[in-house]
Amino acid sequence: MLRTIDLRGTRPTQRELLALVPRAATDVSAALETARTLVEEVREHGEQALLAQAERLDRVRPPAIRVPESELREALAALDPGIRRAVESTIERVRAASAAQVPAPERTVLADGAVVEQRWQPVARVGLYVPGGKAVYPSSVVMNVVPAQAAGVASIALASPPQAAHGGRIHPTVAAVAALLGITEVYAMGGAGAIGAFAYGVDELGLDPVQRVTGPGNVYVAAAKRVVASVTGIDAEAGPTDILVIADDAADADFVAADLISQAEHDELAASVLVTDSEPFAARVLERLASRAAATKHRERVLAALGGAQSALVLVDDLAQAAAFANAFGPEHLEIQVRDADAVLAGIENAGAIFLGPYSPVSLGDYAAGSNHVLPTGGQARHAAGLSAATFLRPQQIVRYDERALREVAPVIAALSAEEDLPAHGEAVTARFPEG
Repeated sequence: MLRTIDLRGTRPTQRELLALVPRAATDVSAALETARTLVEEVREHGEQALLAQAERLDRVRPPAIRVPESELREALAALDPGIRRAVESTIERVRAASAAQVPAPERTVLADGAVVEQRWQPVARVGLYVPGGKAVYPSSVVMNVVPAQAAGVASIALASPPQAAHGGRIHPTVAAVAALLGITEVYAMGGAGAIGAFAYGVDELGLDPVQRVTGPGNVYVAAAKRVVASVTGIDAEAGPTDILVIADDAADADFVAADLISQAEHDELAASVLVTDSEPFAARVLERLASRAAATKHRERVLAALGGAQSALVLVDDLAQAAAFANAFGPEHLEIQVRDADAVLAGIENAGAIFLGPYSPVSLGDYAAGSNHVLPTGGQARHAAGLSAATFLRPQQIVRYDERALREVAPVIAALSAEEDLPAHGEAVTARFPEG
């Protein structure tokens, strides 16, 4: 089960904490050459490379890389009504939360005739990736598409791997949700090749290059994003999921165990970490973990994840130390289940999404909270944010100065341009005032 990291009686430095945090034994750089080869194959050979990669890696040849719109409509018509209602509810909540992420334009008046305007301009075209490995992820369609739409992106393309179980077509639920959201440009392509197709375009398919690629995926998808990052924008190099729970002895041990398992069932490399200041409480959680893990559907996957180097039980002296450890870990998902959650929250700096209290489990955020579940993994929350409308927006400053306002700052420009030995900068201003 979970290995133990005992920090009680110690006060590790930030550098020491970073060395102590548990991590999965994955290295995106190790997949770079393979990803680069797959991307270059698509760049050079287009549709034929995508078909060959599908046969080799997905073990099926898609009847077509570009999914016909009729197939999307048919998938939506066949979608179970209960699933459709659930998806529509999720769309509504995520759309409302995403709309709140779009900043309003700002206008700053610095002097008479001197104005700087701030606007947030969406990229024109994006490529959204929806994985299709151990599970089907219609929720990831919602989490990618809705923020892009809220940001005002005009052209949205979506890719998901062809499925052998569905004759080389994308999963019908993914197709249905794409149709429900009005997305008609959908491709049956997966992995690094799909990322390369988005970045460079594929003429035969009418697939134009995109300005930003987003969405989760395996290590080869993450590596491919790194490969194309100089060509197109990316959201993050997503890896195996992780959850860190800060809990004290007031928490419900069974709730905590259930939440740790909920993320462990994603992948054998998923990280489940409990940080607590109560050893008796930790023992209760371990007991519930053993019981729940034995009974869950994906128990082999769960047990592999819980027993991996990336998962741990961390014992601390107090909740301040718990927050410090969480900040060093930089969790994708952080749960705080303690008597005074807001007090602990005040000490948190680094997390993809934060879930407060016993009735805000991570699985709520995966589906129905309204928050986005495409989040930075592998400690990237220490420097990166989750997917949002802002992912698809670029801040742009618009400068409006009239003659009088420019004349007032001309001495400032002259002084600084002279100091930097860039006299033509100053001359570009004085040329406008030949009378001196």
